[in-house]
Amino acid sequence: MTETAKGPASYFPSIEKKYGRPIAEWKDLIRRSPLTKHMELVGWLMAEHGLGHGHANALVAHTLAETNGR
Repeated sequence: MTETAKGPASYFPSIEKKYGRPIAEWKDLIRRSPLTKHMELVGWLMAEHGLGHGHANALVAHTLAETNGR
């Protein structure tokens, strides 16, 4: 049986479906951004890429956790 995604990753299927980009592409955009603070990145994804707050927050939280080794 496959394990159900938890936390921010649980949003990933709906993010890919709604915005038409793979999660890896979103994470790459976040990593290449000159912004480093969580809420700055969330605001940027919302303003520049049209993501909703929950989706932007999930992507940023997951990406920063990976980047910071958590």
